[in-house]
This record gives sequence, structure tokens and C-alpha cells, in this order.
Amino acid sequence: MRYTRQIEEMVSDRRDKQIIDIRSESEFLQGSFPGAVNVPFEEFDSHIDELKKDVPIYLICYSGKHSMDICEELAPKGYEIYSIQGGIYSCYLYLMNSQFPDDETVESKCQNIERSIIKKFRKGIWSQFTKAISTYGLIKDGDKIAVCISGGKDSMLMAKLFQELSRHGKTNFEVVYMVMNPGYNRMNYETILSNAKLMKIPITVFDSDIFDVVDSVKGSPCYLCARMRRGYLYSKARELGCNKIALGHHYDDVIETIMMGMLYGGQIQTMMPKLHSTNFEGMELIRPLYLIREEEIKKWRDYNNLTFINCACRLTESCASCGGTEKGSKRAEIKSIIAELKERSPFIEANIFKSVENVHLGTVICYKTSDGKKHHFLDDYDA
Repeated sequence: MRYTRQIEEMVSDRRDKQIIDIRSESEFLQGSFPGAVNVPFEEFDSHIDELKKDVPIYLICYSGKHSMDICEELAPKGYEIYSIQGGIYSCYLYLMNSQFPDDETVESKCQNIERSIIKKFRKGIWSQFTKAISTYGLIKDGDKIAVCISGGKDSMLMAKLFQELSRHGKTNFEVVYMVMNPGYNRMNYETILSNAKLMKIPITVFDSDIFDVVDSVKGSPCYLCARMRRGYLYSKARELGCNKIALGHHYDDVIETIMMGMLYGGQIQTMMPKLHSTNFEGMELIRPLYLIREEEIKKWRDYNNLTFINCACRLTESCASCGGTEKGSKRAEIKSIIAELKERSPFIEANIFKSVENVHLGTVICYKTSDGKKHHFLDDYDA
């Protein structure tokens, strides 16, 4: 028996049916398929008695993994039960395509998205975006910038910000909106394409085989994958005539990186707002969302009823079952620690951010210069 069904098959099934979203309650409340009820995966066993055997049951989770586990358990017991292939994102894609079927509606929706950036989120997003560009000198006249879009909320917002800056900014520069497909599954790839169409972002897509290459790596493939992705982005950007690539790291990424370096790396360092490439001469990396809080990005996303991919890695798609929240990762631990500290003092996050701007070299045991040289305080202590 085939336990999976496409979302279109569920919709075309005109019988009475049960649609059950087995994600967490908090994720369910952010949006689900119309008519779905929420029974979190961890609590599902205690609700089996509520299931009906005389109607089909359709289960929705993140990737289809947990819903398939339930189907394989209950189908042999007489339930007509199916896992929606592609999980919640296939539902979002279906709703998105049915909600915005014509160009006129897409145009209206896109205008509202753009208006919200300049008006409703002017203080938390637009002003911080332009402030970062000015403070750190991220854009100069004559630049041609490859805005790198992964498909998540951060990079998609960054693309819209660059569009607005191109229209209203004073700096003379060019932009290419670049999407690399390292081997996304169909669900994630179509989500990126649909969002780009909805938000009227003229993307340039190119393929790579990164997921296939790192698939054979023992242990965590993340470090190699990140290095390869960066290399591919630089290479394609240069091919397109760009001298800079823009990545969507935000304020929270910065403070988490500082904390991770201290607690897990035994070092003090930060995620820089811009960097010269060491392998691609003349190329530079910039981070225009450097001063924007993740909370503001989430508010913008939810205000506009937008849905972006969370965890696109084909090699760790089981993490899609946690909604891309990186549960169990070092970064997730750091997020939790910072959240706890913030409850004690509202200044904690700002102080972490400012700590790497207020380094007093006379009060540290040892530090490294940009060429890798170490300077120990004893070197000139008696001088």
C-alpha cells in the first residue's frame, strides 16, 4: 500500500476526512492547511483512540518523515492513513499558487511587502539596513553586488532591501540576485522559485553538486559544505562581473558567533560586517543585515504572511522535522543561553555585540594580529 499522497490528491479527495498537523503547537499556530487540527507528534499515541477508521486520515509534518512513521504503524491496524509528501512546505506551495493565481494579485501583494519595509518596519529593518551600509562602508559607487539568496527569510528580505535601495538610494551600484541550487529537494527548490516570483525578485539560478560531494563525508558535513558554497558563490559572482557578494547574516548571528567562539572555541572573535576574500582576489563579502534583529525579520515575515524554507540541507533533512530550529546544535544552545541571560538583563545582547568593539589590548594575556603573529603581554612587560 502507498502511504504517501501529494497535496493535490488530498484536496481532490471529496470524502469526509481528517487532516492532522503533527508539528508542535507553536508552529501550527503560525499557519497550517485550512481545516487541519493539531496533534503534536510527541503526543500522538495518546490520541489514537480519537482517530476514525471509516474516513481517510492525512498527516502533515515538516518533511514527511514523522508522518510516515505513524502511517507505517497504523495502516496495518485498519486505518486509511496517508503522509502528505513534502510536508508543510508542499501545503504552503499549494496555497501560495492558489492564493496568487494572477499577475494583478501578485503585483498587489508585492507592493504591500515593499511598503511594509519602508513604512511599518522602517525603524527596525530599513533604518538598520541603511545604517549598516553607512557605518561599515559596505557599498561604494561602481560596485556590482551578487545578493546571495538561500531561500530563507533573511536572504529573501535582503533581496527586497537591495531592490528598495536601488530605487531610492544615492549610491550608484548594480545588483544581481543569485540563487545557487546545491541539490535542494523539489519542495525547497519550488518554494524558492515561488517566493521569488511572488516578491518580484529577478533571480539568476545556477546549479552545483555540493550535496552530492559532501554526502560521503564522515561525521558532520557542515564545515566542508559551507566552504564549498562560499567558493561557488564567489566564483559565479565573479563570472557575472561582480566584485562583492552579500550574505544575509543578521545581528543575532553576530552575537551568537561571539559567544560560540568564547564558550566552544576558546577565542574572542566576531562575524565581520565585511571581509576581503583570501582566495578570490578583488572580491569582497558584505553583510548588510548586520544591525537587524532576527525578531524584526520574523515580524516582517509574519505580517506579510510569507513562508520561507527553514532547513534546506538535503543531507540533514531529519532536522526539517524540527522545523529548521537547529535543535541539538551548538548554535541552538547559545540561543538558549542568550535568551536566559536576557531575562536577567535587557542589555545583555547589546553588551555582547559591543564587547568586540571595546577590546583593551593592555588587559589581555595574548592577541593575534591580522598576519597571524602572536603578541604576549610578557613580550614587553618589563619594557
